[in-house]
Amino acid sequence: MMHKLSLTDMARGLREKQFSSRELTQYYLDRIQKLDGDINAYITVTDELALAQADSADALIAAGNAPALAGIPLAHKDIFCIDGVKTTCGSKMLDNFISPYTATVVEKLNAAGTVTLGKVNMDEFAMGSSNENSHYGAVKNPWNLDKVPGGSSGGSAAAVASKQCVAALGSDTGGSVRQPASHCGVVGLKPTYGAISRNGLMAYASSFDCVGTLTSCVEDCAIMFNTLS
Repeated sequence: MMHKLSLTDMARGLREKQFSSRELTQYYLDRIQKLDGDINAYITVTDELALAQADSADALIAAGNAPALAGIPLAHKDIFCIDGVKTTCGSKMLDNFISPYTATVVEKLNAAGTVTLGKVNMDEFAMGSSNENSHYGAVKNPWNLDKVPGGSSGGSAAAVASKQCVAALGSDTGGSVRQPASHCGVVGLKPTYGAISRNGLMAYASSFDCVGTLTSCVEDCAIMFNTLS
């Protein structure tokens, strides 16, 4: 039942040794394996990276000098570059593109000790509002598989709503965080333009693009924003 915990509860459970980050991460990887065939929220699941990061987080926790979010499993919209990981923007054109560097927001989350479960689905190049326009197939709304999750950050919203991660990065140019948050019943934040770095975010319209977050509750949203801003 670990998927019912908030980000704050997970952090407390990890610090109090109720469970390890490896156990938590494996729980989520198993949950993705079980559920995502129907929802199609993930494009790439980074199993090996996630477990390696989880082991590093557990070592820091055991040493008593872990960052605040050490061991927390997250997902990232597949518009954010991660060094050595495929970044597709939902497009066939980038199906074999391996990024040579990591987006600043992902670096900040890595520095905070989080675990990357994988890269989540999106409308191709973030141009869409239903998440039906992806080379990797449509994302389904977890509450009703006959409905759309909204877009373009539909994979992020669907992953959070179906508890396949506790929080996810998204991006918003004209509603791409706020609309899927509404469709999927989660909390979506489009912050003030420039409050969070766009370095490593593949641009749609640079003068409008904002990095945002999708979470299950407002407190988790605030924690994510404070970490990223």
